[in-house]
Amino acid sequence: MIILDSNVLIYAAQPEHGALRQWLGSRTCGVSLASKIEVLGFHKLKGTEKAFFLRAFAILSVFPISPAVAETAIRLRQIRKMSLGDSIIAATALEYQYPLATRNIDDFVWIDGLIIINPFEAG
Repeated sequence: MIILDSNVLIYAAQPEHGALRQWLGSRTCGVSLASKIEVLGFHKLKGTEKAFFLRAFAILSVFPISPAVAETAIRLRQIRKMSLGDSIIAATALEYQYPLATRNIDDFVWIDGLIIINPFEAG
């Protein structure tokens, strides 16, 4: 299982990122509930993008924001300034002990114990 950062889903919805969709399709992936909120809650979301995301969330495992995830997110935000969404997404990966797939490596590289995969550089 790999936890996907919201940006990976957003890129996957774009027609020019077929290789990313292929990469995702060959793996078992999940997302934090925070990613579902971020992606579907975007105020400029287009109909075709929304349809893509709804199909994706029907296939992906969506991990809840449990009390343990919340506590880890709080701890991360106390260590370093980060967005609420990023803290919950990282905390989800940490709590379930899954790697995190993101293109924004620098947002997460400082987190001890978090395994990060950049699907744009992965083989």
